[in-house]
Amino acid sequence: MGNILVGETVFFSVVIPTYNRQPILEKCLRALEVQELSASSSVTNYEIVLVDDGSTDGTLEWLAAHQAEFPHVQCFEQNHAGPAAARNLGVKKALGDTIIFIDSDLVVLPNFLQAHANALLQGREKLKSDRFFTYGAVINTCNFEHPTAEPYKITDFSAAFFATGNVAIPKHWLEKAGLFDNSFQLYGWEDLELGVRLKKLGLQLIKCPEAVGYHWHPPFNLQQIPRLIDQEIQRGRMGVLFYQKHPTWEVRMMIQMTWLHRLLWGILSLNGTLNERTMAPLLQWLINLGKPQLALEVARIFLNWYNVKGVYTAYAEMENK
Repeated sequence: MGNILVGETVFFSVVIPTYNRQPILEKCLRALEVQELSASSSVTNYEIVLVDDGSTDGTLEWLAAHQAEFPHVQCFEQNHAGPAAARNLGVKKALGDTIIFIDSDLVVLPNFLQAHANALLQGREKLKSDRFFTYGAVINTCNFEHPTAEPYKITDFSAAFFATGNVAIPKHWLEKAGLFDNSFQLYGWEDLELGVRLKKLGLQLIKCPEAVGYHWHPPFNLQQIPRLIDQEIQRGRMGVLFYQKHPTWEVRMMIQMTWLHRLLWGILSLNGTLNERTMAPLLQWLINLGKPQLALEVARIFLNWYNVKGVYTAYAEMENK
């Protein structure tokens, strides 16, 4: 298996799980339909494998009504089971030899597929094998009308080894690693957990900054806080599942299950005194100034505290079983 090479040509399957994201999904799919491939491109063809994870916002009905506008899209559906299960279904249905994972709220540039193809071929020439994946750039934006106008920010940097926001990987490595673990049904960690298994197989990360995707989210407001807190608690629980599978110090650091994180966020939040209620006036003031992203970064003081508490609560429950 390790001697298999990425070929001189590639057939991409862009796997996209979606759940109640119809407005931004439309922008996502339209961007993928207008990809610019060079005359000498190594991309023989591509498909978009969309997996609807039980949406209730009319996504499937909208897609059926506009099917002719999306000739590359193959659509599958499942009952709501989370992104891990949706991506697994997408990989199983994919016809391509190379999988690209993006999220349904990501809008890519016209050279996106070509950039990944170039990086894959360069990686093959450098490593003399296909034991690697390419990792594109992700820029966060709340500009719905023109998401690709957002500049790169320091907060867009990611040190993750394998994150499904923008990666391309030979399909057979995913199959050898065992795909995503469907036990990750709540928010977070299913992609990084797979990344640990890929790393154990010896895969390397090759960065591909030319393959840019713009990750859209609505501007931060106070009404989002309950959902964000719930996500952090879920992420804590899934983090403990991650640690159960890979009980290493590296994973403990990733999921913030260390005394350092407990001390850091405990101090910064004044042991929870700075929370969604006490900080609401400051956050609203920043939002009124037109700085919702800064308000969100400030809110991470108590969001991270909820995450750390969620980790330790879930870990205690696991220990008591």
